[in-house]
Parts: sequence; C-alpha cells; structure tokens
Amino acid sequence: MNKASAISNHILQAAIEAHASDIHFIPRHQDIHIFFRCNGTRIYHSSIAKDQYALVLAYYKFAGQMDIGENRSPQQGALYYTFRTNSYSLRLYTLPIKNNESFAIRILPQQEIQHLKRLFLFHNQFQTVEKWLTMKTGLILLTGATGSGKSTTLYALLQAFAKTSHFQIITLEDPIEKPLDNVVQVQVNEKAGITYDAGLKAALRHDPDILMIGEIRDAKTAKFAFHAANTGHLVLSTLHANHAKGTIHRLLEMGITPVDIDQNLQAVASIQLVSLQVRKFAKQRAAILDILEKQHIKSILHDQQDTNQSSFEHLRRKAYAFGYLTTI
Repeated sequence: MNKASAISNHILQAAIEAHASDIHFIPRHQDIHIFFRCNGTRIYHSSIAKDQYALVLAYYKFAGQMDIGENRSPQQGALYYTFRTNSYSLRLYTLPIKNNESFAIRILPQQEIQHLKRLFLFHNQFQTVEKWLTMKTGLILLTGATGSGKSTTLYALLQAFAKTSHFQIITLEDPIEKPLDNVVQVQVNEKAGITYDAGLKAALRHDPDILMIGEIRDAKTAKFAFHAANTGHLVLSTLHANHAKGTIHRLLEMGITPVDIDQNLQAVASIQLVSLQVRKFAKQRAAILDILEKQHIKSILHDQQDTNQSSFEHLRRKAYAFGYLTTI
C-alpha cells in the first residue's frame, strides 16, 4: 500500500493546490486519465498506468471502508485527509464500466463555514436571503446543478440560524459534509437502517424547530418535507433543478399538490457560481441567485406571468455591467 499511498497523495495534493472540487479517474484502453474540476471546469491533469490505478483504487476502497473485491456494483465511501494543517472530507464513488471501474473523489474542505454575506455577488440578494432568518415555518429550497454551491449556502444558512436564535436544529445528511456547533447532525446509513424516511420520522420526535434535509431525492422525501413544513416546522433542503421556476415543476412531478406548494413553500433560490475574472477578484467565484418568493410562486402556480426578474441571464449582464465579469 506504500506505493499506492504515495501516488494517491501526489494526485490529491495537486488537486488541493489547484483548488479542485473533484478528481475524476477515467479508464482508457492503455492508461487512466485524471481530470480535476476547478471553478466548475474539468481540466486534464495527468495519466497513470493501469497497474498503478489498480493499486490506487484498492487503496481508496480499503481506506474508505468499501468492498475491495466488489467491482460489479457502484460503491461509495468516505475518509478524512489532512494536508498542510487543513482538513478535508473526501467522498469516494466507484462506477462499474466495461472491464474496469471509473472512480471519482469529491473534496470537501473542512475549514470554517463562510458567512452568508461573503457568498453572494450582489448585496441585495444577500439581504433577501438574510430576511429568511426570520421565518418560523414552511419550506426553503436551494436548487442548482452539482457543484453550484447549494451545500455551502445551506450550511451558511444553518450557521446563521444557530447564531441568531435558540432553535433546536436537526439535520439529516448523506453524508455529513461539515460539523456545525449547536446542531444535531444525523448521518444517513442505510446499512444500519437509518434511511431518509426513518431518520426524518425519528428527527420529528426530537422536537425540532428547524429541520434540514440534505437533499430531496424522490417523491417520498418531498412529501415528508412538505408534511414537516405543514406541521409547524421550518424545513431547509436542496433539490436538483436548472432554475428556480423549474423547481416548481419538479415538485409537481413528484406529486406535491399546488395547494401544498402554495401554502408551505416559502422561497426558492436557484444558485449558479460565476468566476470573477477581473483583477481584484482573481481566481474567485461568487454565487448569483435566481430567487422565487411567495408572490412569484403563486404566479407560477396560477399560470400567471412570472414577474420575477432575477433570471441568470439578467444577473450575468448586471455583473458584466458592474465590471465583475469580462464576458457575459
């Protein structure tokens, strides 16, 4: 394992220094190509031989508590890594392909959670999100593609709630990405019987004021989230959708009734990260939000013209006009 550890450390440390969010190992006929995802863009890093990849894959499977002998089913694992006094949570994913396995690593820095104010490009959008901290019941959804900043924003929101009030906050996560003070964090573990469904039912028995569901993945979880919101809890969660308006359609497809959406969905923020190319913001990214609040949600549900003007195209043009972007 020493050789595998050395190869793994070399790749992982290069990824961390490049501020990569993910590492992709892609098997080819003769070798394995390695890609880093940096600022949302996948870039080629290097390649390794197949025998080296076999050692690396076995190493990560062992360290991440996966089945080393299993190569016909997808697996996932996790481990913690320290580099230059900084800690990282690594999420490991294998995917069977013809005659081999593809492998991906998600890198989650464990440093202090950012303040909400530092996440967003436009101050007025921060002020809108900040108002959500006064809500007591209902559902707030953060949406966007993988790597768009949903989890980062969700953790910042939870931290803000924990600091500004005395709420009982319970989270149900798969996986727990970052530790939070004064928050009860529950790790989903289907092997141990802690499914989203079982965990949500148990969490409601612990008298939460705020319930965070890491991700709404299916109709069952969506219905439970709306049930919790309808019974006097504030629920925060994420959902995969390309834009805010599409979130409403996703919920309808999951079997959530227009009445439930109207009564319980307080706000939706669809998130995109933009790379700020101007000199004073070199190598920095910030979030822009396509936001729906009550009046916009009602308009969409009643087939009225949506009056929300915070489209991503509009926001990118605004960022360009302010000099944050060099191109739209």
